[in-house]
This record gives sequence, C-alpha cells and structure tokens, in this order.
Amino acid sequence: MEKPATVLQIVDDDMRNTRLLEAQLKSEGYEVMCAFSGEECLEQVKTRLPDLILLDIMMPGMSGFDVAGRLKADARTKAIPIIMVTALDDRDSRLHALHAGAEEFLNKPVDRSELWIRVRNMLRLKEYQNFLADHNRLLEEQVAERTREVREAYKDTIYTMVRAAEFKDEETGAHVQRISFYCRDMAEELGMDSHFCDEIFYASPMHDIGKIAIPDAVLLKPGGFTPEEWAVMKGHSAYGARILDRGGSPYTKMGAEIALAHHERWDGSGYPNGTKGEAIPFSARLMNIADQYDALRAKRPYKPAFPHEKAVDIITKGDGRTLPGHFDPQVLDAFGKCAGRWREIYDTNAD
Repeated sequence: MEKPATVLQIVDDDMRNTRLLEAQLKSEGYEVMCAFSGEECLEQVKTRLPDLILLDIMMPGMSGFDVAGRLKADARTKAIPIIMVTALDDRDSRLHALHAGAEEFLNKPVDRSELWIRVRNMLRLKEYQNFLADHNRLLEEQVAERTREVREAYKDTIYTMVRAAEFKDEETGAHVQRISFYCRDMAEELGMDSHFCDEIFYASPMHDIGKIAIPDAVLLKPGGFTPEEWAVMKGHSAYGARILDRGGSPYTKMGAEIALAHHERWDGSGYPNGTKGEAIPFSARLMNIADQYDALRAKRPYKPAFPHEKAVDIITKGDGRTLPGHFDPQVLDAFGKCAGRWREIYDTNAD
C-alpha cells in the first residue's frame, strides 16, 4: 500500500485553527504533523521531511516569512512546497511571501474545497519534481558509468599499444610500469590536480611507442650507434607523436605530446626540435627526468646499472653527458623531494 503524503501544518497559538485543518486533511487520507511555532517546525523537519507545509504567516516569535526563508535556504528542505495560510490579503504581504519561497496561498477562514484542491495540486507538483530529480540522478549515474566504460576502453587501447612495443624492445615492460609511477608521483609532488595525475599515469607509458617504426637492426643493436643510426633512432619521437596525435582520448593526446618532446631539454639541446624552456609541454618535462632516472638505474648494452645514489648524483650535479641544465628547475627541485620514493618504485618494479 502506498504511504500517504505527509503534511506539516504550522500555526500560531490558535489551536482551534490547527485542529480544524488537521481534521480536514486527515479526512482526505493524509498523515498530519502539527507544530505550534516556527521554531518547532524547524526542529521537526530535522528528523522527518514532510511532502507539503501549510504555514501561517502571523505567529509569535518567528514569523511565517522567516520560517519559509529558512526552509528554502536549506538544501534538505528547499524542495518542499509551502502554502501560506493567512488572513492578510494585501499585495505587499503576498509579494513578501513569494520572495520568501511560498508557492501558494490560502486565505482565512479556509474553505475546505479550496484547501483540498490547493493541497492536491501542490502534492502533484512535488511528485513531478521528485520524478525529475530521480530521473536526473539516474541519467547522471548512467553518464558516469558510460564515462567509466569509455575510460577503461582507452586504457585497454593504451596497454595494447604498449604491449605491441614490448615485442620490439624487451626493455620496455618493467620500464614503462615504473615510468607511470614516477610521473604520477612527481605530478602530485608539484600539486597538479587529480585529472592531470591520472592522465600522465596512463599517457607516460606511451612515450616510446614510436620505436615500433624503428628497424630492428638499429633498435636492437648492441653497443653504440653510428651517426646515421643515431639519426634513425631519434626519429622514434616524431613517429610516436604521429601514431598518437589522432587519438580522441585525453590519454592519447597527452601521450602524443610526451612522445614528441620527452627528449627535449630545458636548455634547448635536446631533440627532435631543439625546443627549450616552457615551450616544452609540462608533461614532457616530467617525463624527461623520469626517463633519465630509470635509464641510469637500468642495465643497458652500453652501460651497467647504476645504484640509486649515483643516478641521483648524475641528475642533480651532472656527469658531462647529463647536466642539471637539461631539466626544468622546478621539476629538478621536485625530483630531489621524490627521489627516495623513486628508489622504492624501482626496487618494487625491478626488471
């Protein structure tokens, strides 16, 4: 059985008016709560929300205008329709009531038929408002779920591309996992918002996706490169950007800028375009130092694995090949604060 609507009736100290309206409403099947002052009304709605409020204007202490204003200012009660029950019939009083938030008026003495019609109409309006609120909430939940599904699809695509790159370069696997954690950690250290931190976590593994286009004879060559081979190898930045720049997700868009610019240097000595300073995308500046740290820690055909302390020393002080001037000073400063955590990331996700 459907629960009857609840009507909260607020009156002044005239109990006869209260009991009369209560009897009339109960005879129509409504459940009734009674309050005999504005203060009592506000206390009652803290524990039980009515579907409709009949509110007298002229009450001792807090007036009906004041009560209506308080109710409409509270997010919990602002949607409850208010019918002002009043002996006042002047225009200013009605305008005051409307400004306070009242939806309807009933003049004293209250006509029973008019009371029933006004209450019925206001409850129908409230029912429709509730329906719209529930419908909007359901739509928001569906949009959130669809957004989550799309985001998961983007992530699946990213992992598929990165796994494809692993077949070309066996060093990629654990390296890209660590890169995600380094970049997110530094973004958080620098106070970036949650959206940026999420995007760089999933975008950064795509930084070397362009190596798919590099011939195996160059990519997998042990030892150093000839100048011609090095020129081919450097092309992976532009290839990666071309692969990703048509993607529609925020992850692939950030991935494209990282792929293109993660070998650029703050002093302009990087590649492929010699971009310098703040012209380098911020995400790529974070990626640059993360990539350098991980490359120093890992064993490569042309170098042994360096311990954490030596890697930090090379980045912060330089060794001739790597210099502090290669990095955004703000990012370099943040690296010093992140370095201890990066040691843990490397050790936890070792090759």
